[in-house]
Amino acid sequence: MKTQQTQNRAAETLVSLQAPILSVRGLCRKIDKYWIWRNLNFELFAGEKVAVLGASGSGKSLLLRALAGLDRVQAGKIIFQGKNINTWHLPKYRSQITYLHQRPALWEGTVESNLKQIYHLKVNRHLVYNRAAILDYLQLLHKNDDFLKRPVSAISGGEAQIVAFLRALQLAPKILLLDEPTASLDAQTAHSLEALVSTWQAQNPQRAYLWTSHDPTQLQRITNRQISLQEKD
Repeated sequence: MKTQQTQNRAAETLVSLQAPILSVRGLCRKIDKYWIWRNLNFELFAGEKVAVLGASGSGKSLLLRALAGLDRVQAGKIIFQGKNINTWHLPKYRSQITYLHQRPALWEGTVESNLKQIYHLKVNRHLVYNRAAILDYLQLLHKNDDFLKRPVSAISGGEAQIVAFLRALQLAPKILLLDEPTASLDAQTAHSLEALVSTWQAQNPQRAYLWTSHDPTQLQRITNRQISLQEKD
C-alpha cells in the first residue's frame, strides 16, 4: 500500500511540475469602448480536453481567435511552448495551434486536392502528404477512399467540416481550438468528428484542445476541465 501511495504522489508531483504548452497571462480584449474580458489567466497542459464556457457575448469565439493569432488583444501575453506569440513566425504558429469552426472555407477541386493544397504553402513544404493516414481517419468517419475523389462543390456542409478537420489534423498540430465545430451537423457526423479528435489526441500525449459548444451534453462527453468567461459588462 505504501508503494502505491508513493507512486501516486510521484505522479501528482510530475503533473504539477509539467510545463504548460500554452499560457495566457493578463489577456484583455475590448470592442469599441466595451471590454469583453480583462485580466484573463489560464494554462493548458498536454493531454487536456478543455471546455470554454460563457454566456452569449462573453467572448468565447474571440478568445479562440486570439489564441490562434487571428485577432489582436489590447493587453496580456499568449505563450506557446515557452515563447511569446509575438516571437513566433505566425504561419508556423498557426500550423501548431489550429482554429476550426462550423463554416470552413475550402478551395475548388476535389477533397483530396484540398488536403494536398496546404503542402504547397511555404511553411509546410518540408512535409509530405500521407494518404494512408488520411484513409485511417476516414475509416473512423465511415467513409472510403471514393470520398477523396469527390468535388467539394458536391459535398454537404457536414462533409465540408470533415474535410476541414482532415486538412488540419494531417499537419499534426499540438493544440486544436474548436469553435462550435459540430453545431450544424447531424448527431452521427458530430459523434464521428468527436471520435476523430479523440484519435488525434491519443496519437500523441502532448496534444490538447479547447472546445466551445452550446450542447452541455457534448462538453460532458469530450472535456475534462472547464474555463469560464464572465459575461461582459
